[in-house]
Amino acid sequence: MTAFFAAVMILDGWMDGGITAARIDDRSIRGTLLCILIAGLLIPAQLELSKLAAAKGVKIFAGVSIISSILLGTFYYWTILLAFRQTTALSILLAFELMAVLLYQYLRFGVSNILTNSGATFFSICYLGLFSSFVLGIRINFQDGLWKLLMFIFVVKAADIGAYAIGTSFGRHKFSPKISPAKTWEGMAGAIAAAVIVAIAFAASFDIMALWLAVIFGVCFAFIGQMGDLVESMLKRDAAQKDSANKVPGFGGVLDIVDSPLLAAPFAYLFFMCLIR
Repeated sequence: MTAFFAAVMILDGWMDGGITAARIDDRSIRGTLLCILIAGLLIPAQLELSKLAAAKGVKIFAGVSIISSILLGTFYYWTILLAFRQTTALSILLAFELMAVLLYQYLRFGVSNILTNSGATFFSICYLGLFSSFVLGIRINFQDGLWKLLMFIFVVKAADIGAYAIGTSFGRHKFSPKISPAKTWEGMAGAIAAAVIVAIAFAASFDIMALWLAVIFGVCFAFIGQMGDLVESMLKRDAAQKDSANKVPGFGGVLDIVDSPLLAAPFAYLFFMCLIR
């Protein structure tokens, strides 16, 4: 999966000219393959979240949530393609998506469980759609966004690997026993070490930021990535489910793969935005 994702992103950069020798970077088509990939992943992710909600007797309107989250997740792409003002388009989009949720609730279920069902559906749209939009935003809105995106993703996933490797081997002190008993402070230390190493490697190889900033980036996003994993663990624990699905051997479902980058994406966008000021 790592090799596939990296290959798709490199091909994406080649298509818009961002990594070719000529450096003719066409922003209007920047991130096309990533946009398609995000849209494709949002469908099973929404279905998995709907299944978790159903285990608690809560209805997420799958049709509305899938369409809405795809529109929101690919927001930065189509607003640039259509030359829309992003802030205005986002406000209008969120307003109409909320109205679509309420209309579906009224037509299908009337006044039964309005806050529960509509709230859960709109939460799923924001959790998956809004958070994933920042992943595409990093790729599209920043100079050398391809390398910044790869740095962000690889740092967060390296933290996952470090946390698992060190935690399973040496973990003794529980990090969050109420939510995820398997997580330990030793695992968190492994996450930080792995993330810092990868961050420094990317910063040095692609001149993304100073090395001291890369250390800060690695520490911060090791921690934030693990918090993203805990958020999904809360959802699974509430639904009494071990994994969001069983589609991906060794992981579970799509949600189990994307949980850490999802929560970290807005913070990464903010970090890179502050970096260029």
